[in-house]
Amino acid sequence: MAILVDRKNSLFTLCTKSSMYQMKADSLGVLLHTYYGKRTENMDFSYLIQKRDHGFSGNPYEAGMDRTYSLDTLPQEYSCFGGGDYRESALAVRDAYGASAVDLRYEGCEILKGKYQIPGLPAFYEENPGQAETLVITMKNERKNILVKLFYGVFEELDLLTRTVSVENCGEEPVYLERVMSLCVDQPCGNWDWMTFYGRHEMERQVSRTAIHHGIQSAGGLRGTSSHQYNPFVILADSKASEIQGSCYGFSLLYSGNFLAEAEKDQFNQTRVLMGIHPGNFRYKLEKGESFYAPEAALVYSDKGFEKMTHVFHRAIRNNLCRGKFKNARRPVLINNWEGTYFDFTGDKLIAMAKDAADMGVELFVMDDGWFGKRDDDNSGLGDWQVNEKKLGCTLQELSEKIHGLGMKFGIWYEPECVSQDSDLYRAHPDWAFQIPGRNPIRSRNQLVLDFSRQDVRDHIFKEMVQVLDKADVDYLKWDFNRSICDVYSAQLPADRQGEVLHRYVLGLYEFLDRLGRRYPDMLIEGCSGGGGRFDAGMLHYTPQIWCSDDTDAIERLEIQYGTSFCYPVSAMGAHVSACPNHQTGRTTPLGTRATVAMAGTFGYELDPAKLTEEEKEEIRKQICRFKEYYELIQRGDYFRLTAPSEERHYAAWEFVSPDQKEALVSVVASKVRTNDPPARVLLRGLKEEGIYLLEGREYTGGALMYGGLPLPEAKVEYQSWEFYLKLKN
Repeated sequence: MAILVDRKNSLFTLCTKSSMYQMKADSLGVLLHTYYGKRTENMDFSYLIQKRDHGFSGNPYEAGMDRTYSLDTLPQEYSCFGGGDYRESALAVRDAYGASAVDLRYEGCEILKGKYQIPGLPAFYEENPGQAETLVITMKNERKNILVKLFYGVFEELDLLTRTVSVENCGEEPVYLERVMSLCVDQPCGNWDWMTFYGRHEMERQVSRTAIHHGIQSAGGLRGTSSHQYNPFVILADSKASEIQGSCYGFSLLYSGNFLAEAEKDQFNQTRVLMGIHPGNFRYKLEKGESFYAPEAALVYSDKGFEKMTHVFHRAIRNNLCRGKFKNARRPVLINNWEGTYFDFTGDKLIAMAKDAADMGVELFVMDDGWFGKRDDDNSGLGDWQVNEKKLGCTLQELSEKIHGLGMKFGIWYEPECVSQDSDLYRAHPDWAFQIPGRNPIRSRNQLVLDFSRQDVRDHIFKEMVQVLDKADVDYLKWDFNRSICDVYSAQLPADRQGEVLHRYVLGLYEFLDRLGRRYPDMLIEGCSGGGGRFDAGMLHYTPQIWCSDDTDAIERLEIQYGTSFCYPVSAMGAHVSACPNHQTGRTTPLGTRATVAMAGTFGYELDPAKLTEEEKEEIRKQICRFKEYYELIQRGDYFRLTAPSEERHYAAWEFVSPDQKEALVSVVASKVRTNDPPARVLLRGLKEEGIYLLEGREYTGGALMYGGLPLPEAKVEYQSWEFYLKLKN
């Protein structure tokens, strides 16, 4: 069984295929965290907890004269502020008297068949009945006015645990939630590293690894989105952990707004990891009988390094988080006109681009920003979602019919969450945008953010979109969001609820995306926020792919896609071949290298085909054929990071291996060309050790390729790339 409950001893053990998670309610009803690590024979791991009299660590009243019992030193399952634990807490509640102190005690438990779901929030789900179980632990405080339920989803074969929490006000007076973390994990010992994924616009998810020191280390954001700057995915890794060895824990928060991930090493060398909604500018009022649900957190433990953890996340996200038709269906190779034309296009120009693209084998044409309202630059028109037929020279339906007549699918760009001050929508409803009364708003890209916490705002935008989408056959929608949120104030909420706005905003975004997906189940939606500014597991529940970065430079993308891959699968990474010199960096790379890098994603093009030579067009035809041939291997195979782009070597390499290990594709990009360079080889992984693999007419054993390596050709030009396809001999 995945969930083992010893009711006599109040011991709860959660088992996945290779991990075990355990907690225990002690004699005072405090829920202690006893173990999380490699699966072993079940026993009571509370024997590891040692109580001592430590100075300045207070003792609960019910502990009597026992000075060795302190919440300040015990490993806890869900810590609370004000209960005698001075470490960072998971829950902080301010009551009607203004006091902030909660002290939870165990009340009972329940095992449910299947996986819990969360009202209004994304969550992992069972792909097949019986794939998961749920443990619910109920806790109450001494005054009985706060009821907390801890939910644990256990996917035993998938090797995945999930967590969330609900808080209910059972009292007569309102209470205010000031901190509700989704995850709290205490590790009593160990030398740990803290791995986060930081960045900026056009350089997202760079890997940072530092030793956890005494004090608090954190990553998070207050930009209203999960952000370019930090990603809601972190790793707690043994100091000696690597790709293929050592213990590590991956924590992913399914949330697209403000978040916080913290690691605190306390005075006794215990490490606590917390993850959830950022408490900054968060204050949620609960009236009598109301409940609050925190976002879901996913946990993966690996005893064999980052690679094993990555494979669990990739499979779970592909199969148990993404939804709809395009979860498994082959997605079309697309071309987007943005870097080819920017705002300077007409309907005739788009048709000409589509004809050239169709001739090369491209399957989907995407019309980006500039097709609506008064929109010839990014200073006006957002919010006025009426087709600019004068600019297109036709209706959207006619344009769609012409594109489909070429044998292609048709897609368009939207930015539903934002509004230009120079727009009819803003002039009619200035109160629909985030603005603080009495202050001029802070603009970014000369646009403001619509208050998506409001149902009337969402309904209006949805109605405007439906009037467009229902009149044209639209197969793909790019959902963009091109600024961070500030001036947070909702004209619809009273003063004591303004701390709820950003969370309500995220709930509104999810509600809108869910409604859009249900109305148009055959339309592929790709998420975007200035590229990777909202690349998180929460969004992937609604959009199965996300534009990985606005930086389309292939060499820069090596680092961006490398960091992204630690949690997120290749099938989620929007990646395109763009024109050279590259529009962001000015770098020129071979067309083949740009394709090699983009194939480690959803694959498409971002250029004007009219500017290509016939030789380049022919090369693109071959690239598209090759991508289609390897599609299943790339999109659903196991991904292996053979090197890190930042390592002191002259190449970057990665590998895809089919689940049955019968096929593999190895991609290599030379990062430098040097005269008289030493020979190089790359060690493959994931093959059948005794299997015989065919590669370019030669036979190799899997063991030879994994332990001896694959010799690499000598690079003749800067940024040259290679792809090696291996097939198991029958």
